[in-house]
Amino acid sequence: MIDTDTRSRLLQQYPMLRELPAADQARLLAEASVVHLPAGTVIFDEDQPCQGFPLLLSGNIRVIKAAPNGRELQLYRVTPGESCILTSSCLLGNTRYHARGIAEHALEIVLLPATTFHALLGKQEAFRSYVFHLFSDRLTDLMQLVSAVAFQKLDQRLAHLLVNKTSPIHATHQALADELGSAREIVSRLLKGFAEQGWVKLGREQIDITDTAALKRFAAL
Repeated sequence: MIDTDTRSRLLQQYPMLRELPAADQARLLAEASVVHLPAGTVIFDEDQPCQGFPLLLSGNIRVIKAAPNGRELQLYRVTPGESCILTSSCLLGNTRYHARGIAEHALEIVLLPATTFHALLGKQEAFRSYVFHLFSDRLTDLMQLVSAVAFQKLDQRLAHLLVNKTSPIHATHQALADELGSAREIVSRLLKGFAEQGWVKLGREQIDITDTAALKRFAAL
């Protein structure tokens, strides 16, 4: 059973839950549990069974695909008000995870048991619509990722990544490489080239964007 404050924040972040009949909302609140996890926690990993449907109240989750050589490709992020389509897929298909989820920041999650998830999905249109719209939105994101990896050069993808972050960017070159599914050495070389063009200024674990317009033009080539 979750407390009154958590209930209030949950209904604010996930307004479709307010559309549930009182009995179903009460059941959800009674069966859900609240989980707190520190940054860096591996929430789920490849070939692990799904433990429930997460509704994120604070923090964010990076969902990545890792290669045997240690390289990673970020598939998407989950932020408050969202949930994880990989988890939905595992629950719907009764399958195990095919990627890894990592807490990028400290997390507060309301976790719905699989039985509650299936009950809501089966009888409540508002909840079902939320889950299917989540699939639609994430599929669009993943298609854009596939297109970028297949058809854009890495330097263009890096430029696009930078202009979509708030300057100054507090991130290591390794962290940026992980988001792009590349190697740190390559990203460092590309960033040095951007700095020589006057587009960015490099510091210790910090990047200041000095010519946003130039980066946008380059990313759009």
